[in-house]
Amino acid sequence: MGDRSPKSNQKQATQKQAKANVVTQKKQAVITAQQATKAKAAAAKKK
Repeated sequence: MGDRSPKSNQKQATQKQAKANVVTQKKQAVITAQQATKAKAAAAKKK
């Protein structure tokens, strides 16, 4: 009963990957924002 068609498995894997990609993008956006803030602070200190 637990057997699934290859198409079903592929669809599920694709959805999982898409979800993981969204999470990764959000984390990367946060890191980028933090780096930009640090860069601005460093530039302000140099002035």
